[in-house]
Amino acid sequence: MHGDAAIHASQLYGFLLVLARMAGVFIFLPLPGFKSGPDAAKIALALALTFALYSRWPVSQPAPASMVQLTGWMLAEAGIGLATGLAVSFVIEWLVMAAQAISTQAGFAYASTVDPNTEADATVLILIAQLVAGMLFFAMGLDRQLLGILSRSLETNPPGAFAASRPSVEGLVMLGSGIFSTGVRLVLPLMTLLFLIDLSMGLLGRLNSQLQLMALAFPAKMLAAMTALSLLIFLVPKLYQQSATAAFGALGKFLGL
Repeated sequence: MHGDAAIHASQLYGFLLVLARMAGVFIFLPLPGFKSGPDAAKIALALALTFALYSRWPVSQPAPASMVQLTGWMLAEAGIGLATGLAVSFVIEWLVMAAQAISTQAGFAYASTVDPNTEADATVLILIAQLVAGMLFFAMGLDRQLLGILSRSLETNPPGAFAASRPSVEGLVMLGSGIFSTGVRLVLPLMTLLFLIDLSMGLLGRLNSQLQLMALAFPAKMLAAMTALSLLIFLVPKLYQQSATAAFGALGKFLGL
C-alpha cells in the first residue's frame, strides 16, 4: 500500500506566504557583507527559515479565491518582512551615521576602502562601525529575538490576515528619527573637540603665517579622534541595547505581539 505523497493546497499556500514574509526581511537586513553575498545563499537561507517554521504555517487559512487575492496576500507578507528588516536596520544605522558624521572632520575620509554592503568607497571608520554593529547584533542575541518575533507573528498575524493599525505604523516610522538623534548625541563631544582643534590651528596660523600647521593638523585631529573614540566606545553597547529595545518594542506593537 503506497502512501499519499500529494501536497495539500493549504500547505502550498502557507509555504508561499511564509516564504514571502521571510524573504522580505533580508532586503533591508543591514548585516556587513550580506548584500554582497551570492543570491543563491540568500534564497537558501530564506527557504531554510521557512521550513524551520513549518509548525507555524497556517493550516486553517481558506484558499484564495483567485490569483489576484493570492498576489495581494503575498505582497502584504512581503511588506511585513520589509518592515521587520527596516526595524532591524534602525538598530544598526545610528552607529554608522555617527561614524559618517566625524569621518571627514577627523580626516579619515582621505583613506577609503570598499564598503561590503554597497561596494562603494567608504572611510575606514564607517567600515569599522558596520562591523562593530554586526558583531553586537549577534553578541547580544538579537538574532534569536528576531527569529522569536517572526515565529510568534505567524500565530498572532497568520499569513493573509494581517491588518496594521495607524499608531503601530507611526511608531515604526518614528524609529527613523532615533538614527540621527542617537548618532549625534554620541559623537557631539568629539565633533566639538575637533572644531576647537580647527579653530586653534586657524588662530595660530593667523598669528604667525610662517608656521606650517597643515602637516600637524591631520595627525593632531586623528590622534584626538582616536583618543575620544576609545572613551566613547564604552557607551556604544548601552546605546545599542536601548536602540534594540525600542526597535523590537515598536516591531512587536506593529505585529500585535
